[in-house]
Amino acid sequence: MSDIKVPEMGESIVEGTISKWHVKAGDSVNVGDVLAELETDKVNIEISAEQAGTIESLLRAEGDTVAVGETIGTIGSGSGAVAPSQPAAAPAAPAAPASQPAAEQPEMKPAVPASPPVAASAPAPASDASASATPAARKLARERGIDLSQVQAVDPLGRIRQSDIEAHGTRPTAPAAPAAPAAPAQPAAPAQPAAEAGKPAERRKMSRRRLTIAKRLVEAQHTAAMLTTFNEVDMTAILDVRKRRKQAFQEKHDVGLGFMSFFTKAVIGALKAYPLLNAEIQGEDILVKQYYDIGIAVSAKEGLVVPVVRDADRLSFAQIEKQIGELASKARANTLSLNDLQGGTFTITNGGVFGSLLSTPILNAPQVGILGMHKIQVRPVAINDTEMENRPMMYIALSYDHRIVDGAEAVRFLVTVKQLLEDPESLLLEG
Repeated sequence: MSDIKVPEMGESIVEGTISKWHVKAGDSVNVGDVLAELETDKVNIEISAEQAGTIESLLRAEGDTVAVGETIGTIGSGSGAVAPSQPAAAPAAPAAPASQPAAEQPEMKPAVPASPPVAASAPAPASDASASATPAARKLARERGIDLSQVQAVDPLGRIRQSDIEAHGTRPTAPAAPAAPAAPAQPAAPAQPAAEAGKPAERRKMSRRRLTIAKRLVEAQHTAAMLTTFNEVDMTAILDVRKRRKQAFQEKHDVGLGFMSFFTKAVIGALKAYPLLNAEIQGEDILVKQYYDIGIAVSAKEGLVVPVVRDADRLSFAQIEKQIGELASKARANTLSLNDLQGGTFTITNGGVFGSLLSTPILNAPQVGILGMHKIQVRPVAINDTEMENRPMMYIALSYDHRIVDGAEAVRFLVTVKQLLEDPESLLLEG
């Protein structure tokens, strides 16, 4: 018999959420078959079978939070004969639960564990509640000030999970039970649902990645002294270059000539002139990076991700376009690796692809600068005192950490980006 364990997923990842089981108890599997998908803060990971055999049990259900190294199922020898998913609990359970799939058993057994071990003391796991709780459950309990010894575990193995902590907050506590006038406590319950009674609403659980995005963005706003400065770019020259060179560029390099390569080169040129925007704060020190790993924000189904183009200053326009295209495809296919996402010295985000005319991008901590691109819009521009022309204009925004970047430096940085973009030939020298 072999255990199905949560694999190591990188230094910064200690737990994940089972997003999908691809097998059920009794299924035959071969070495390398995908058993489950695990959603983490950064990437999704597939758990594969390490030996051939038959799935004997699935100890965790979809949606459960599991820690690295934790056993979430077992594989036994055999050719596919159906085996009971919970051998220990099956004899004590009535016929109805026995027909349930193994993946659903943890949710169908709240009342079963109470009778075999100790009928009268449901919170039996209190003897070592902290040790038997998942990391996510311990964290949530600390945040809410809940004593783990008072939490009743639904899991048949007595392990306290995050859902138990959330449910604990909705149950009446033991001291409140003896109090006869329970009616006055009832009006407090309507404070939880936000939707009005009788009106349609849908409650959705936030994905693990969305929770991480929310946490990091709030942390960035609470940690950094973030300001945003704006400017506008006349895109006439770049559009002219693309019009004249686009077809030849495509034929030679087998990739389209987009806007991102121009902006990446312009940002690198400006970072070389104003290196503090390519730095980060470490305690009381400023770490100024002398390499240019540019993060490119990509909107994927699970939420925004920022894969990194490494050593972008050493790449040609074609190489930048190819790398961005590959990273964007991997992001949308949910196949980015941790290495694709780690690091980065500065970020570029393009809200213009969705029609945004102006916005204030949030820093991608610990970076201290992020450039926001926007929609190209034709509008009248004064060429001189007497002439007006319709020009393709784009607003650009630079959000920066005022702790180490002064306003004057941020403004000059953005002006440099503007000047380089309006004179694309200069990018060959400065970028």
